[in-house]
Amino acid sequence: MSHKCFISYHKDDKTAVDDFCNKFSGSFIRRGLKMEDDLIDSTNTDYVMKRIRLLYLGDSTVTIVLIGKCTWARRFVDWEVQSSLRNPADGLPNGVVAIQLWDSYQKLPERVAENVEAGYSKFYTYPKNSAGLSRIIDEAFAARTGKSDLIVNKRDRFKNNRSC
Repeated sequence: MSHKCFISYHKDDKTAVDDFCNKFSGSFIRRGLKMEDDLIDSTNTDYVMKRIRLLYLGDSTVTIVLIGKCTWARRFVDWEVQSSLRNPADGLPNGVVAIQLWDSYQKLPERVAENVEAGYSKFYTYPKNSAGLSRIIDEAFAARTGKSDLIVNKRDRFKNNRSC
C-alpha cells in the first residue's frame, strides 16, 4: 500500500530530493509537489500553519523530512513538521520520519529531534531499496495511532531561518 507522503526539505537540496522521489516513486504518493520556499507570504505564523496544512499536507498521512546540510535551519521545515504533528479537526496527525540524504548530514531539526527522542519519530540512513523505504513509511503511518501520545510539539516555532 502506498501512503500519501509530504516531503519536507531545504530548498538547496531540491536536486537530491527529486532524485530520492524518482528513485522511490512506487513506494509512496508524493504530496506538496509544487510547494516553493516561502510561498505563503505572511508574517502571521498561525495563518501560515493553517495554509501549510490545507494546501500542502492536506490528505497526506506521513511527513518525510529529508536531512541535508542545512535542513535543521529552515523555518518552513520547522513549520511543516509542527503542522504535521498537530491533530487536524478531521483526523490524525501525520507520522513523521527523518531520512539522511547523505551520510555526513546528521543534524536534525529540533522539533524532529525531540520526537525521535520521545519515540514518536525515527531517524534513518538513506534506504537501500524501495522495500526498505516502504517499511519506514509503514512504521511512521502506524505511529499515528499507536504512539501519538508521545508527540512533542510545544516548542516555539521559528520566526526566521537560522544561519547554517
